[in-house]
Amino acid sequence: MPTTALGAFLTARRARLTPGDVGLVSSGTRRVAGLRREEVAVLAGVSVDYYTRLEQGRERNPSSSVLAAVARALDLGPDAHDHLFRLAGLAPGSTPTPARPQVGQSLRELLDAWPDTPAVVIDRRLDLLAGNALADAFYADFAEADNLVRMAFLDPAGTTFFADWRRTAEACVANLRLALGHDPHDRRARELVEEMGAASPEFRRLWGRHDVQGKTHEAKTFRHSAVGELTLSYHAFDVRDAPGQQLIVYRAEPHSRSAEALRLLGTLAASRWLR
Repeated sequence: MPTTALGAFLTARRARLTPGDVGLVSSGTRRVAGLRREEVAVLAGVSVDYYTRLEQGRERNPSSSVLAAVARALDLGPDAHDHLFRLAGLAPGSTPTPARPQVGQSLRELLDAWPDTPAVVIDRRLDLLAGNALADAFYADFAEADNLVRMAFLDPAGTTFFADWRRTAEACVANLRLALGHDPHDRRARELVEEMGAASPEFRRLWGRHDVQGKTHEAKTFRHSAVGELTLSYHAFDVRDAPGQQLIVYRAEPHSRSAEALRLLGTLAASRWLR
């Protein structure tokens, strides 16, 4: 059994792949899902004994060249690749996540400069730290718009609001795993993982997959109780003077049904129809 976070990550990612995924011919009966350690070792160009020690936590100082080869063997994407290096202590140290992050006044003013589209500031834990008026209206279906993970898994509105709930759930868990890769000692992130694991079997299942992913730019579809369905793309910007914070700005395709819905939502919010 793995005894380190690095070993647990390698074991979980190996189990996700089949020989066909990496161009190998499968032979014999497989007792467990995924690649065998021997297959990963061959693909990475290391000995089976070395790779086994790496998974089991008995090899704690792999070189960057070995990790790069293992990342290629496991077909890791950019976020998972960087996460692997952080777990091994071979990536530049990240700034610890503040227990109570603050959003600067200039950034709050920038949020308000986008009155026609939702804009929010989040941190690595996916806490919603600040938002403009339209973002408040956008998330009005939730009892408390405090953290995207809680909103997706615990609030009854989550499964309706996020049209593709499963993809949202997977992304939330992968983002939270990435957050702990940046700061393994983030107490609030660990408490959030414990809270969600105790409350949601689906969260526990997804957490065990060890998926790692940051924010993407894919369009997402939402169902709002007041204005119906909206399909929005978004852009994520790192806040340079507050490491770990991101500015998220949503956007509807001009002249689309979603753009009309956002305008209606803004009108309803301005008239205080939404509270």
